[in-house]
Amino acid sequence: MLLLRHALAVLLLTAATQALAEEALAAEEALPRRVGDCAETTVRATGTRLESGGRPVAGSGSQITYGNGGGQVSYDTVPGIEASRPGDRVRLCLVSVPRNCPANDARGRVYRATNLRSQGQWTLADSAHSCGG
Repeated sequence: MLLLRHALAVLLLTAATQALAEEALAAEEALPRRVGDCAETTVRATGTRLESGGRPVAGSGSQITYGNGGGQVSYDTVPGIEASRPGDRVRLCLVSVPRNCPANDARGRVYRATNLRSQGQWTLADSAHSCGG
């Protein structure tokens, strides 16, 4: 009987864990595709723009990656990014898309981000260089 209770408890815990994981994945919205559209995602990681030998290079700028595969980068240190933590909810809105880009070069999309925990905001491109450059 004790073994049966243990097995049932493990089964319930596994189902609950899977449900939480599915809920987290469902909460990740794809990157906005049209100017003016927004999506919610989470912060995956933050750091400096550059690393050397696996270590952050101070003063090289900021970078942030999101749970939906997006990211932003700046040559400047961005206080809103510095204050963000992994797991924070973020609203990303597409502000602009570069024109006349090579067919397979999508760099240079600019997003306005709002950290929903800290209320910090920043507007940056998804790459240090725009398409074609």
